[in-house]
Amino acid sequence: MSIESTPKAVLLIVDDTPANLGVLSDFLDEAGFEVLVARDGESAIQKVQYAKPDIILLDVMMPGIDGFETCHRLKADPSTEDIPIIFMTALSDTVDKVKGLNLGAVDYITKPFQQEEVLARVKAQLKLHNLTKIIEQQNLLLKREVEDRVAAEIALKKLTQELEKQVEERTAELRQALENLQQTQVYLVQKEKMSSLGQLVAGVAHEINNPVSFIAGNISHAETYIQDLIDYLKLYQEKFPNPGAEIEARAEEIELDYLIEDLLKLISSMKTGTERINQISVSLRTFSRADISSKVAVNIHEGIDSTLLILKHRLKAHDKCPSIEIIKEYGELPLVECYAGQLNQVFMNIIANGIDAFEEYNQGNSYEDKKNRSNTITIRTEVSKSKDRVMIAIEDNGIGMSAEVKERIFEPLFTTKAVGKGTGLGLSISHQIVVEKHGGEMTCISAPGKGTEFVITLPIKK
Repeated sequence: MSIESTPKAVLLIVDDTPANLGVLSDFLDEAGFEVLVARDGESAIQKVQYAKPDIILLDVMMPGIDGFETCHRLKADPSTEDIPIIFMTALSDTVDKVKGLNLGAVDYITKPFQQEEVLARVKAQLKLHNLTKIIEQQNLLLKREVEDRVAAEIALKKLTQELEKQVEERTAELRQALENLQQTQVYLVQKEKMSSLGQLVAGVAHEINNPVSFIAGNISHAETYIQDLIDYLKLYQEKFPNPGAEIEARAEEIELDYLIEDLLKLISSMKTGTERINQISVSLRTFSRADISSKVAVNIHEGIDSTLLILKHRLKAHDKCPSIEIIKEYGELPLVECYAGQLNQVFMNIIANGIDAFEEYNQGNSYEDKKNRSNTITIRTEVSKSKDRVMIAIEDNGIGMSAEVKERIFEPLFTTKAVGKGTGLGLSISHQIVVEKHGGEMTCISAPGKGTEFVITLPIKK
């Protein structure tokens, strides 16, 4: 049964904000759903008793009982426990999302709302809910048929086995549907993150570029003017060697010789600073390439270098970790047709994970142990022997990982980091970008105490 064949599915929206209720109810009503609304958890629970909806959109933060308690009560009631609940929360509230899923919610919608995302998630959950009901009904019918036939004739044992096999196959199909839904959720999160990050970084780079260009241009002229003034002053001193007691006293008071020497150094330092800011601005623009709609031919090394520049502050020594050395072993690579901004996000995730591993390893060590240990991240690139693919390997000499952890690192929401330190989406998103978006491969080589290496291969042409 498709969503299109039951356009009047009933949705209950629970939110204490009238604006959110208005926007969602109008949009979903226009999409062909019958929409009910409630302003708090208590009234929502009462309304469900006499008008049972097909799905509930539930806000987390509400007066009275919050969304979590409302969800708990609904799931504790046998008459309402099977109603799918989608939480509405902020994108950054990872702990709240996990808590909601553990309470029995099937999904979450991030604020501010994106209408296409809301509709896609609601339709997906309704379709999954309907499919589950159909499978439950079919399984119940199969079970009754098996029981009747087994009671009537032992010879039908073979048929029982066949029916069990069908149940397993259908369960496998449902599991695959759930996995596909997870991948869709990861893609939506990645798309939203990259869009927001790209806009933010591009905006910052643009705002930095204008004043820096102005300052850099003026510094160049100031350097010339100051040098002309100093040359003029020296010429004046040569032509008039006896300026008088008052001028000599003033020169001594302001330390004229030191002032002349230090002024040139000061201008040079300012010039170096503006060049450094300009490099950062260029790297930000390189990192945040807006390439969602089509692939473009880019220099992979530029993307890696821009990522390293953005992470440069984390490579320096601090109280948690000694400095981390970057070793580049770049080969001669052609331009690669790819989504450059998304690949830069892959490089960012892998390198940042390596830095996190060094910090975690060094937390329990003494200052001398930290100082004596060499922390390195090696980045190698080369063209494949077949000349149609490029390889990027990013290797650290950190603590490595166990075989059990390595098998799960590309699973959505899997993480070994403490709560609040990681979302479990970074490597899953990276794997999806490399494999699904670019038709490449991404593998991990690691063992406890042996460090970790991620190897990425990409086709040169799309």
